[in-house]
Amino acid sequence: MAAAARVRVVLRTVKEIIVQFCPFESNVRGAREFLAAVGTEKARLTNSNCRIVADVKHDETEPVVSVTFNDGERLVMKAANLTSREMLSFFHERCFAKDPQAYEKASKKSH
Repeated sequence: MAAAARVRVVLRTVKEIIVQFCPFESNVRGAREFLAAVGTEKARLTNSNCRIVADVKHDETEPVVSVTFNDGERLVMKAANLTSREMLSFFHERCFAKDPQAYEKASKKSH
């Protein structure tokens, strides 16, 4: 989780994040760590209107992270074979492409 925590999470362009997983499967670590990273108080303060949902199942469901952006675009990551760092990196790229100024402001505040 320490490596995943280093990525700055800015939810300004995000409407909703749904992380779906079965906690009894062995391949859910990345999805759980991604959920922990986007659910931090610091990340949530970047967009209080962003809805973050943990959809915990008990049916051997493959872990999936579904992100809906404010412009309606959806990003779906099948998390079974992805690390939290890979998912956060891709999530960061999509958010940065939609609003580069949000990351510039966030990096200035953290210094």
